[in-house]
Amino acid sequence: MSIRFRFTLIYTLILALTLTAFGFALYTVQAQDTLNSLKRDLSLSANKMSDAALKGDTHHGPPPSDQQQPPDPIPFDQFSSDQAFQGFFEREINRILDPQGNLISSPFGRQEEALPLSSEGLLALQNKQDWWETAEISSETLLIYSRPVIVDDEVVYIVQAAAPLTERNRTLQSLATTLLTAGLLTTIIAFGLGWLISGITIAPIHRITNTAKEIGEERDFSRRVDYQGPQDEVGQLASTFNAMLARLQDAFQKVEHTLETQRNFLADVSHELRTPLTTLRGNLGLLRRNPAPEEQADILTDMVDESDRLIRLVNDLLLLARADAGRNLAKETIDVSAALEDVIKQTHLLAPQRTIRLNGADQLQVTGDRDAFKQVIIVALDNALKHSSGDVNIEVQKLGTQIEIRVQDFGEGIPPEKLLHIFDRFYRGEEDNVIPGFGLGLSIAKTLVERQDGEIEMHSEVGKGSTLILRFHSESK
Repeated sequence: MSIRFRFTLIYTLILALTLTAFGFALYTVQAQDTLNSLKRDLSLSANKMSDAALKGDTHHGPPPSDQQQPPDPIPFDQFSSDQAFQGFFEREINRILDPQGNLISSPFGRQEEALPLSSEGLLALQNKQDWWETAEISSETLLIYSRPVIVDDEVVYIVQAAAPLTERNRTLQSLATTLLTAGLLTTIIAFGLGWLISGITIAPIHRITNTAKEIGEERDFSRRVDYQGPQDEVGQLASTFNAMLARLQDAFQKVEHTLETQRNFLADVSHELRTPLTTLRGNLGLLRRNPAPEEQADILTDMVDESDRLIRLVNDLLLLARADAGRNLAKETIDVSAALEDVIKQTHLLAPQRTIRLNGADQLQVTGDRDAFKQVIIVALDNALKHSSGDVNIEVQKLGTQIEIRVQDFGEGIPPEKLLHIFDRFYRGEEDNVIPGFGLGLSIAKTLVERQDGEIEMHSEVGKGSTLILRFHSESK
């Protein structure tokens, strides 16, 4: 069962119940009101007849108690000559009985004109209580009101006033038929309108469903749900769905970028490994030919160099893999001056002829991983020494909540078009490959800096040199 059908069905049921309750209440009120009106008319008629009977100049009174057979009823004009009494008409169906319930007067004085009176009603009347009852006479239902006429605390007459219920019942039946017909028609129309309105209401949901289906089939996360309505529940659903699509698109693009990076990475690794392995394989082939001792020495030296190159490449790849794997880095206080001096000493051993100047690192501390911090500085110095032949300057200063470290060389600099790719893996700006390395150093440095919530960027000017800028969060005191 669709939500549209359920919504329409619930709406129709609520309306049907409301109409039923309203119709039942209206019918009940109308039935009670007409009955009360009829009872008021009968009560007024019986009261007038009682007054007329008591004021008449011809008073027949009740029959003697020892009389075996009551007398025949007499017409109203013989029962009393009172002008008010003579004004009753047969349509009012009035009768006068004696205290024993015998008819003593009717409009035409006929016995068959007597109205029914139950034994319970006669007992109530003899006890001076009014009595209401209904009776079926000649296929017509009558409402009969009987009341005692009391003189000197004694019941002398019983006056009856009756009216047919046929017209009232016919009116109520017509009202019930009208209410039922109108209710059914209204319910049917309401169901159709509810189906139409619910279709319009949930149309955006259908669009969301179709869009989601098409996106799943086409994997096109750039699509969005077109919704121009108010920001109600459906509007909020459309906005939430579009926001989710935006996040999915961003995540999908990141995954695509990651996969592309991995493919490029594997291709670059294969390329970098192929050269030393090919060289080693060729040297092994030469050794199998038993070359001269001088040639063997050259071959072995070349093989050692290529093996060292492979070891450095594997070490760089392992370091990069650990950084990419999200290995948790420590968050500790690092003395910038001590860490930089340690790295400068290590670097100076590899290039004793070069001068590295350190300025402004006194009493500055950063928060990060000590080993990762030192590895970043090693990469920065190694990159500066490789791409310049003069001195290297290290400037340290505090900028707000950050410590900025600038590693500056005075080499040839990097052109703007190459500067955009300086942190890409295996990217090397020199086409002739005369400078040793694999193009992984700056990639490793970028990953380690960002893992410590830091920032890294490269500024360079052709002919003047380059400056690698590192920013770390300072240790708050």
